[in-house]
Amino acid sequence: MTTPTAPVLLLGGTGRTGRRVADRLRAHGRPVRTGSRRGDPPFAWDEPGGWDALLAGTQAAYVAYAPDLALPEAEGQLRRLGAAAADAGLERLVLLSGRGEPAAARSEAALREGGCPVAVVRSSWFAQDFSEHFLLGPVLEGVVALPTAGRPEVAEGFVDVDDVADVVTALLLRPDPSAETVELSGPALVTFAEAATLIARATGRPLAYVPLDVDGFVAGAVAGGVPPEEARPLGQLFAEVLDGRNEHLTDGVARVLGRPPRAFADVVRDLAATGVWDLDGTAVAS
Repeated sequence: MTTPTAPVLLLGGTGRTGRRVADRLRAHGRPVRTGSRRGDPPFAWDEPGGWDALLAGTQAAYVAYAPDLALPEAEGQLRRLGAAAADAGLERLVLLSGRGEPAAARSEAALREGGCPVAVVRSSWFAQDFSEHFLLGPVLEGVVALPTAGRPEVAEGFVDVDDVADVVTALLLRPDPSAETVELSGPALVTFAEAATLIARATGRPLAYVPLDVDGFVAGAVAGGVPPEEARPLGQLFAEVLDGRNEHLTDGVARVLGRPPRAFADVVRDLAATGVWDLDGTAVAS
């Protein structure tokens, strides 16, 4: 059972889900330790020699791997983390993962090899991908282009990142650790064309959705500043998971939280009200 005074470690604690989980844990009176390159002690996935100092004294950890668990180096790094967490005596881990990603599933299994109970949260795309991540720039520019040429009308169960953070927090704070796998989605499937239309209505500006092949997506990502060694595998991953395999809804949010997930249209309405998509220079990417 988690000791209320023991800190919860957040790997990826400054990211979209991590900072929200941190706020929720602190609201419950739980101390938080954030793992980042600028932290004290610092954390980096490619520098496992510094992990022991960060893990020491913690009993639970949230793991949000960036840029994606499906990338080739993730499996080995998660295997090392699982072993280090077991050696440090952690009682539970909660891992953020993606739906329909075979390579990510191998990383999940690698983390579990260490022996700590691992609850896996497999999430749909975040509604906030359009406001806090790689789709913010395209929304502001008026064109969202994705490698969906093979399935241009593919739909996604966009989930509110606040729902994801609520689920993660609940799993971290349960009296007993869980080793379940929970899949999260919003309450409805939404195509990317429909998503663009909803955002356009909320902002009062046109927003086009353009299906690309992988090469076209990679070229655009690199031109936008994504390193080529990241752009290519991400483009291939997006094309893989946007082939229709995730065109189904799940009850994960309701099962863990006892309430329905928020609708994409409602999230878009509230995001527009914050000014994140304004073109007056006040919008800031998180």
